[in-house]
Amino acid sequence: MAKFDRYLLSQLMVMFGFFSLVLVLIYWINRAVVLFDQLIADGQSAGVFLEFTALSLPSVIRLALPLAAFAASVYVTNRMTTESELVVVQATGYSAFRLARPVFYFGIIVAILMSVLMHYLVPLSSARLEERQADISRNITARLLTEGQFIEPVKGITFYIRDITTAGELQDIFLSDTRSDDEQVTYTATRAFLVNDTDETQLVMIEGLVQVIDTDTQRLTTTAFDDFAYNIGSLITTSESSGRRDAHLSTWELLNPTPEIIAETRRSAARLIARGHDRFSQSLLGTVAAMLGFATLLVGGFSRFGVWRQIIAAIFLIVVVKAMETAGLNAARSSENLWFATYLPAVAGFAIIWFLLFWATRPHLFKRRHKPEVAQ
Repeated sequence: MAKFDRYLLSQLMVMFGFFSLVLVLIYWINRAVVLFDQLIADGQSAGVFLEFTALSLPSVIRLALPLAAFAASVYVTNRMTTESELVVVQATGYSAFRLARPVFYFGIIVAILMSVLMHYLVPLSSARLEERQADISRNITARLLTEGQFIEPVKGITFYIRDITTAGELQDIFLSDTRSDDEQVTYTATRAFLVNDTDETQLVMIEGLVQVIDTDTQRLTTTAFDDFAYNIGSLITTSESSGRRDAHLSTWELLNPTPEIIAETRRSAARLIARGHDRFSQSLLGTVAAMLGFATLLVGGFSRFGVWRQIIAAIFLIVVVKAMETAGLNAARSSENLWFATYLPAVAGFAIIWFLLFWATRPHLFKRRHKPEVAQ
């Protein structure tokens, strides 16, 4: 590899790492805030929160890498153009296509990273994350044992615990059940315990009071008790997984859907095949994003006023490619024979890149030539 190729590739990799870190942190923090609200409010530990955020990281990185590749390509090309480095190299006889070679190598590295994410890490982490979410939703104790907060595990149920001792004793219990239209029931107790009885979980309350209000007559009935068992298994509604989702399948299974897989995922064969090919297309878009930013800025050449117009044009072209991605994916989902439509954004992106590089080698291609005046 020529020295210029190594130099440009190293610049691209450094800025790619920087923009990847920034974008991943932004996406990850937004995701972590949502998970923090959900998990901590349900009484989960910080370890569960860290586990969930780690499992969501591959999906976050998948979103950030193409954007980071595009940003790195635009930044490095803009800097080298402003500092006349590309002008000097072009003066030695390098064509636009020759200049794009290290950017193409950079795009291949991004495509490899995207392939590892799309075909292995993202499906694996997504499947594991859903399993852990199902485990957490079935953990009744973790969701109810929250000190000093009024929680609503299901609509119409309000539950409160003042304190939990080291022995597992619940102190000062309040439980309000307003799910029935005919009556409202409120349970209060000084102490309580959670007892597992076969498949059910019982809340055994000690020294308490039951208050029942008839909503029609507004009559209040109170009953004191020494001990009372309340089945809290019905307070937590868990959605049992009926099978794997299409996002959790391997690429081979998506490209070769069997009747069993179709029934398990409840997705048509066309949608499964389209998703499988979309993983390859997403990997190629990493290369397209890197080269598109470089080729668009190369068209402008050197200017003391910068290349802001070319940067805006590059962003516009990325938006066009993403729109083609949506259109191609929707077309592929409509029929099994239209799977090739998922590659529309990649093909269109490489075509645009070739045209821009061709234009950069002929800067006067779209400029009107002035005919020399003939002397009389």
